[in-house]
Amino acid sequence: MTRAFTLTTALAGTLALTLPLQAQTAAEVLDTYADIAAANYADSLATAQVLDAAIEALIADPSETTLAAARSAWLAARVPYQQTEVFRFGNAIVDDWEGRVNAWPLDEGLIDYTEAYAGPSDENQLAALNVVANPTFTLSGQEIDATEITPALLQETLHEADGVEANVATGYHAIEFLLWGSDLNGTEPGAGSRPWTDYAQGEDCTNGNCDRRADYLAAASDLLVADLEYMAAQWAEGGEARAALMADESAGLVAMLTGMGSLSYGETAGERMRLGLMLNDPEEEHSCFADNTHNDHYYNGVGIQNVYLGQYVGVDGTVVSGPSLADLVAAEDETLDAEMRLRLAEAVRALGAIKTAAEAGFAYDQMLARGSEGGEALIMGGVNGLIAQTQTIERVVTALGLDGIDVEGSDSLDNPNAVFQ
Repeated sequence: MTRAFTLTTALAGTLALTLPLQAQTAAEVLDTYADIAAANYADSLATAQVLDAAIEALIADPSETTLAAARSAWLAARVPYQQTEVFRFGNAIVDDWEGRVNAWPLDEGLIDYTEAYAGPSDENQLAALNVVANPTFTLSGQEIDATEITPALLQETLHEADGVEANVATGYHAIEFLLWGSDLNGTEPGAGSRPWTDYAQGEDCTNGNCDRRADYLAAASDLLVADLEYMAAQWAEGGEARAALMADESAGLVAMLTGMGSLSYGETAGERMRLGLMLNDPEEEHSCFADNTHNDHYYNGVGIQNVYLGQYVGVDGTVVSGPSLADLVAAEDETLDAEMRLRLAEAVRALGAIKTAAEAGFAYDQMLARGSEGGEALIMGGVNGLIAQTQTIERVVTALGLDGIDVEGSDSLDNPNAVFQ
């Protein structure tokens, strides 16, 4: 769905900074960046562990209360994680791993019952597989024994089964679906409404297979924790991601700016926002089951700002900060630094307006509806803010003398007619 979009200042050639002083300062900037990544992933892990405990409590004693607590823990876990997405794109170790934990959109019928899918589709023969209800099934011509639902089954067999990206079996959004159920409200307000009795045992069980549904939820939660443990370790002292970043200072700065630009432009402004608005399709919401998309977009914006300013505020209020990209840019062009800070603040403010409206009762679903002028204005405010800050990122690339930065694009922004073909 995305295509490479090369900034106009990007030229093929050796990556280099123009002055030795900048190269020395760059090492300090990269160290701050790695420290922020380490803290951010540590927070993501800690909140996922809280979520895991809440899921264990739900499974052990299903009730309205324990389901609500698990949902609240999932929402809290998204706050730090969405800020980590800025570490994608430029860092291969993150980009190669990210699909395990945050892939979307998903054909939830692969996992469990849903009214959204009547059966297999031409695009996905497994769209209504319903692993929860079927302990054995055929996949790519092979009989699969899913009597025991394990993290290995989810990750190695089901995730992106048949090579279909919509067959998302793991990560935050699989857990989200199992906690909320399908959102069948279209562009009307309301999230999924899965009853707590979907996890009740015996005669109180609704929609069948409550024991297997609980097994799937537990396995997905265990896998999320394990995946975040892995990534947190990669950014800790001695970790592979940190070492790769620090090995080449110029390439490290390229990674930082590539992550900022790609998340800002093609991923958030394009695939996550503009595309859904063009299609007026609530299925394009990033967190459609929980109606949490407004927070997803907002914290993506905050994450981008964190990297430029060299500052991260943890979930417990702890601040990690140090030499930053802003310092490097200001040393070259104070006016450009002021512009970049302004563009970042404006984008976060526009995304914050979406968040505020959603929390006041104007759901993101409703914003996507055809003819919703207020919704379109809010979403496009965010899109335009993200595009504007990407354009300034391009100027930052030039000011720092960097080459070869490729930013993810999106047909919704670069070739709108292709969206409807």
